[in-house]
Amino acid sequence: MVSEREVLESVPTQLWIGGPVAATGGGTFPVHNPATGEVLTQVADAKPEDAVRALDAAVAVQAQWAARPSRERGEILRTVFEQITARAEEFALLMTLEMGKALPESRNEVKYGAEFFRWFSEEAVRVHGRYLHAPSGTGRIMVHKQPVGPCLAITPWNFPLAMGTRKIGPALAAGCTMIVKPASATPLTMLLLAKLCSEAGLPDGVLSVITSSSSGAVTQPLLDDPRLRKLTFTGSTEVGKKLVEKSSNGLLRTSMELGGNAPFVVFDDADIDAAVQGAMLAKLRNGGEACTAANRFHVQNGVLEEFTTKFVEAMSSGVTLGPGTDPNTTLGPLINEEQLDTVSELVEDAVAAGAEVRLGGKAPGGPGWFYPATILSGVPPQARILREEVFGPVAPIVGFATEEEGIAAANDTEFGLVSYVYTRDLDRALRVAEGLESGMVGVNRGVISDPAAPFGGVKASGFGREGGTEGIEEYLSTKYIALS
Repeated sequence: MVSEREVLESVPTQLWIGGPVAATGGGTFPVHNPATGEVLTQVADAKPEDAVRALDAAVAVQAQWAARPSRERGEILRTVFEQITARAEEFALLMTLEMGKALPESRNEVKYGAEFFRWFSEEAVRVHGRYLHAPSGTGRIMVHKQPVGPCLAITPWNFPLAMGTRKIGPALAAGCTMIVKPASATPLTMLLLAKLCSEAGLPDGVLSVITSSSSGAVTQPLLDDPRLRKLTFTGSTEVGKKLVEKSSNGLLRTSMELGGNAPFVVFDDADIDAAVQGAMLAKLRNGGEACTAANRFHVQNGVLEEFTTKFVEAMSSGVTLGPGTDPNTTLGPLINEEQLDTVSELVEDAVAAGAEVRLGGKAPGGPGWFYPATILSGVPPQARILREEVFGPVAPIVGFATEEEGIAAANDTEFGLVSYVYTRDLDRALRVAEGLESGMVGVNRGVISDPAAPFGGVKASGFGREGGTEGIEEYLSTKYIALS
């Protein structure tokens, strides 16, 4: 079993641009342990000129990497998948230390995150064009796919590995080079991944990682540089809108996986026990700090109290709050004090508006940024918690009368990432799934993420897809060649 000290010592704490390099000026910033608030280590604090240096490296090898046979690109990705899998415990412990999630959650993320490299190692050789005779009979049409070119990926803190691999995997498979700017709260996992990719044979410059305490300062010169051809971002809708605006001058290809406000809809013909188990997964995966987390529970009035009672019982008996490294812990701390304050404020607002606390509802205090599993019933429509993304282990429950009312309540949000539906009626399941305004729908399932499926939303939840056969298309441009 690898120790915490050994894991931290294995991580390169400098920028990764063709290998470890110091940031201009030698500045650093701290990475904290959310369970204690203590500093884990210091990492390089990149300046704008460091970002340009990373783009220089990406541009220098772009043509060479694009010309590399797709089979060889895929084999490198497959090797990285195998090495992540072999070092799964190391990656899991590192993620728990910097992000706080319980070790079982981190192990699941390692498996999920690594799978994007295996999936896209197989997709690399399946990039197809087409050839046909023009219907007019005047010539032939050839359609060719090419990599878009150097890419910038800006990733969030909640899934330190998977949010990177599901961007890096398709980009590298398509023949693109990539610069990754990880969240300042959780940069260590991505730095370790860059080191591992190099060990697996990835050429220098194909993948760079720039860590910085000021994302805007280091990314702006990249967005202004015409050599950058693609931006992919996972994070808040507010920041996503700003990035789309900033990228408009260069007409960059963009993919935006933004905020969510996922409804979890339970009809009175549902298997309530199964719905409760699905609710546990949909709400508590990653401690509730996921854009796919169920944010609002809409339960038909006929089963409202039964579902609520059983949900409270399941959370009471099945959740243990504590440091993520404790083997008994199933719910770790929130990422930082700011997030703890946000969750606390949303609960307090709901209670002040008339909601009833059925479980939890108050931070325990002490070291670390902990918040208990919480269930609120009778939440009024004006409560902020029904409108804003919670990003914490809080489940607000409201009732509805008819199917039409349930769909309308679920769609009453600016967001549209994912929805969950529980019903035994197949016709209803399909009817409701088609009526929900979201990019993804889980039917009688509490977890839907799969590297083989297209992940993404509609409305204020963004555009573009990650994973599935669609994922690699985000990194390809289409060229039409007219033949006589």
